[in-house]
Amino acid sequence: MLKAPIAIRFVAKLCMHKERKRIVTTILLIEDDPTIRLATEFSLTKHGYAVSSCEDGISGYETALSIKPDLILLDVMLPGMNGFEVASKLRKDGFNSPILMLTALDADEDKIKGLDAGADDYVTKPFSTEVLLARIRANLRRSEMDGVSSSKPQTYGDLTLDPENNTASVKGQTLKLRSKELALLFALAERQGMLCRRTWLTQKVWKEDYLSTSRTIDVHVRRLRSVLDEVSDYRFIHTVHGMGYRFEPVKKNEE
Repeated sequence: MLKAPIAIRFVAKLCMHKERKRIVTTILLIEDDPTIRLATEFSLTKHGYAVSSCEDGISGYETALSIKPDLILLDVMLPGMNGFEVASKLRKDGFNSPILMLTALDADEDKIKGLDAGADDYVTKPFSTEVLLARIRANLRRSEMDGVSSSKPQTYGDLTLDPENNTASVKGQTLKLRSKELALLFALAERQGMLCRRTWLTQKVWKEDYLSTSRTIDVHVRRLRSVLDEVSDYRFIHTVHGMGYRFEPVKKNEE
């Protein structure tokens, strides 16, 4: 039997690889409204995602820990356990994949509450399929770490950033950071000593031209500072009022 030309075999393998990659992108949808749940599940499946769904917070929380999806779509108003509680518990249990809140609550206070609970992003109901898919794609891109140009571990004071393994550690202790927090830390470190404007951080970390509220970056910076301050002898992220942030390791006893 004659073998197919190398170029054809390569293309076939490439297509198979892309197909496998497409299929294994898993999304967990936690939504109690059956109309929204079924319609969203249908749309996501149609666009190539493997979707599991739950209709209450408790089963959603347990399913997330069991199947470890690549991304969670999480309604806020859920029976049993609300979305804020689900996100918070998952983060405490070490779940690091992106969480998108689906909320009818459009007030900034509710969005900030969701981000503080552990969500990476939110979509306000009613939403179009195109907007939801764009948000999903943007958050799934976070797995592609591009914060530090070198692939070798970089040390800043007692903080070590390892882009190859996508980790951050202080004094050898790996930090438990969510995907956007880690990407934000790498992005800030990339421009050590330089001003990082919010617009640049938005494009670098969130891959968007703008965020609907500037508090999104501030919330993530606040969480980053909290994690670092607990274990490090340095302060790394400094506010440049009205402009953005600057990354520079400064020993706490030398401030």
